[in-house]
Amino acid sequence: MPADDRYNGVLLLNKPSGISSHDAVMELRRILNQRGIGHTGTLDPLAEGLLVICLGSATKIARFISETDKTYEAEIYLGVRSDTYDAEGADYTAPARHVPDLSDDDLETLLVEFRGEINQKVPAYSAVRIDGKRLYQKARRGQPVERPKRTIKIHDIKLLDYRNPKIRISVTCSQGTYIRTLANDIGEKVGCGAHLSALKRTAVGKFTCDRALTLEETTRYCRTDKLEQHILPIDRALDFSAIKITDEFSRAVVNGRFLSWDDVTGVEGSFSSGDKVLLKNNRGGVLAIGTARVDSEDFKTQKGDQLFNYIRVLN
Repeated sequence: MPADDRYNGVLLLNKPSGISSHDAVMELRRILNQRGIGHTGTLDPLAEGLLVICLGSATKIARFISETDKTYEAEIYLGVRSDTYDAEGADYTAPARHVPDLSDDDLETLLVEFRGEINQKVPAYSAVRIDGKRLYQKARRGQPVERPKRTIKIHDIKLLDYRNPKIRISVTCSQGTYIRTLANDIGEKVGCGAHLSALKRTAVGKFTCDRALTLEETTRYCRTDKLEQHILPIDRALDFSAIKITDEFSRAVVNGRFLSWDDVTGVEGSFSSGDKVLLKNNRGGVLAIGTARVDSEDFKTQKGDQLFNYIRVLN
């Protein structure tokens, strides 16, 4: 990690609406005076809520957090379609389509249809690349856009409130789900069209927005040397068990050296072959992430000779 990276770990940020995720990272670089900062999943500029920020050496674990499920609270505006599927492309001055009479029971029945594994089309106005070009670049030029499909999973979707023409829902879904596409699809099911008028991400895996800091709070804690109290170390940020290793082997991890029984001092937690695990030194520092090649129970009998496959070395 760069010498000027003072902070290492995971910071939960409550991003305001009106700035991009990239802008939020750039602002944090200014506040913290360090370059080693990244996030684990973009929020659109109009969206607010939880942005999981990785600092310093923790930037190497971003992919492991981004793979987790996300939870959102979304507001869907019925009767007004949008090319972008959100408020940016909506024309509120145009006549709205008639919204049919709907009860809460009607909407809850409709939402059930979206639960489970579904094929979802990527929005035309998105950063997904096709043939080397981002889809939004073609869409803005009026060029035809072939929108690829993705298989995503909606674990839970429920109605929070309905006051015509606005629906508020809560959605827990897999990585890669577009909530604005979901809003558009709900509008098509209702028959009047719709778009996503507001969005808040409330959770990323085990992390929740109620524990997140605003940019203003981050600035204040940084100036008073209290920010460390709000930064999670890597082993607490990842819910992985661990293999503890000798000091001698710790120095060889950076070279991806083969792990033998003589290099192991113990395990933390339990795991099966194929599970992701951490390699930790005897002081609790996380040196690498990989997959176990044996079960944790095998460490009692030293059964097997292939113990660990590296995925990412952190130091």
